Amino acid sequence: MDNKQLNHIVAWVILVGCLCALTYMIHNDLMSSKTTAPTAEATEAKMPLVVVDSTADVVAYYPQFSHIDLVCGTMPSQDDKAVIFCAEAAFTHELLEDFAHSNIDGDHVSGGQRYAGAQCKDNSGAFISWDNHWEFIQGDYNDALNRAVANDGMGFGQASIIHNGRRVQKLWRSGVNHYRALCEKGGQLCIVDSRQAVEYADFVDMLERYGASEALYLDMGSGWNHSWWREADGTVREIHPRIDKSRYCTNWIVFYN
Repeated sequence: MDNKQLNHIVAWVILVGCLCALTYMIHNDLMSSKTTAPTAEATEAKMPLVVVDSTADVVAYYPQFSHIDLVCGTMPSQDDKAVIFCAEAAFTHELLEDFAHSNIDGDHVSGGQRYAGAQCKDNSGAFISWDNHWEFIQGDYNDALNRAVANDGMGFGQASIIHNGRRVQKLWRSGVNHYRALCEKGGQLCIVDSRQAVEYADFVDMLERYGASEALYLDMGSGWNHSWWREADGTVREIHPRIDKSRYCTNWIVFYN
């Protein structure tokens, strides 16, 4: 074999080696692009702050919260990115221009502090929460509020509708309205609204059909039902628009991310 032939053979060996190496690198790049897990930022961006479920009867909002509080006096600003859902909670006693804790029906706990509220015969239950713990109470809730204070939590009284999976509230409301309740379903907290204006008795039936094991009335009616929630990209969605009467609202259950 002369030198010219040998040089050709060496050149082919080098060329084949380069092609093999290039093929290996392309294969590794493709496999890496297929198996690389999404970054934490990308995963977080896709996670909803509020999961929305709906049926023919109701729309249910499931805030993915870190903690809950009862905010009194001024509704949280939509610019506060920590807030992912807020809605009117306890009854407001009178239409007053100036806020006072005594104008909220029933004693209540906000930011770990207990305040005396107005007497309200319709408050047949309550809701308390701290950290990732919550309780629905039926009947006297004085001790429950004290537990909320001891744990730097929140709590308020309202009309109990369903407790431990059973209807407990007499049909004390009448008239057609967009009704709302704070509920527990499948071990998760949710706020459930009627899709349409309905009779109160029909709303209670809807909550039972939806499978709520707990349901506590939330203050509703013209002006009181103004509320909002936040999408994953920060967009604010109003459930009911604000009207002039909304200025009389006194307290809100607020979920934070």
